[in-house]
Amino acid sequence: MATIYADAVVTGTASYELVPPTREEMASRFAEIIGRGYPHIAAVDEDGAFLGYAYASAFRTRPAYRWLVEDSIYLAREAQGRGIGKALLQELARRCTALGFRQMVAVIGGASPASVRLHSACGFQLTGTLIGTGFKHGRWLDTVLMQLPLGDGNATVPDEDSYPGCLFVG
Repeated sequence: MATIYADAVVTGTASYELVPPTREEMASRFAEIIGRGYPHIAAVDEDGAFLGYAYASAFRTRPAYRWLVEDSIYLAREAQGRGIGKALLQELARRCTALGFRQMVAVIGGASPASVRLHSACGFQLTGTLIGTGFKHGRWLDTVLMQLPLGDGNATVPDEDSYPGCLFVG
């Protein structure tokens, strides 16, 4: 996981981090996501090689946002263009729906055309573009926002007494 993410940080624009986090930091982030009850999944090939991962996390931590999750997907270079990202995203959305979340948002750094295509193929709709929000690799980058309703989406009122599948601390 740390190797795949480090490559994305160093060579890509999906992450606006400039320095890859250490393996220890990645392990801490993983533990934080899992500890709050969000899904974190991985794809491996038939030989057990790690191909990529996806996870959901809080878009914002204020309680009114509790029905909304943000997705993140990172693939090894050799896994790109093989349908693995789509399978991961569809499974992630399925798990978030089962946990009671109502919306999933994609915050696509660098307005990556491949990521926009992936999210579109999974039913996400373009909701906006933030212009010049990141500066990386010597240039300004846009951020694309896309959204997918989960379950009933905003068509029904959620049970206000529950937090879907996650814990908010602080």
